[in-house]
Amino acid sequence: MSTATRPAYTARKSSQLSGRSRAREFALQALYQHLVGGNPATDIDVYTRDLSGFHKADSAHYDALLHGCIAGATELDACLEPHLDRSWAEISPIEHAVLWMGAYEFKHCPDIPWRVVLNECIELSKSFGGTDGYKYVNGVLNHLAPELRSAEVAADQGGKPRN
Repeated sequence: MSTATRPAYTARKSSQLSGRSRAREFALQALYQHLVGGNPATDIDVYTRDLSGFHKADSAHYDALLHGCIAGATELDACLEPHLDRSWAEISPIEHAVLWMGAYEFKHCPDIPWRVVLNECIELSKSFGGTDGYKYVNGVLNHLAPELRSAEVAADQGGKPRN
């Protein structure tokens, strides 16, 4: 696809991001370090908190995402795997981290509407992932949402069960 016909995606300006959105961006960077480098959460945390702009992030949400995703990695992978069409080895570390974050928020953050979780994950994938990675993230999380947030998804879709 030529650049003339390729849709232009622009990253959201950091000045427009909420504290929670900023937390997701920092958590994504931290989870990437864990997935690629195998670095321990405590070392990653110390490094990430020193990054420019971290003070504007919701540090409690960042903590929950970083430590929750790493501690629950096996459970999150098992929850996501039935919705994958390829092995984890074929999924980029960015998309893997975003999928972890989406699954974690679906499971552990009921105060965040499922559509907000989905949209935030798509935006992260557009900003940091591969060209079409956001489409994959969207598909996987759209299939996972009814499993983890069945009542919320059904209510949002007019009470109709999802196929």
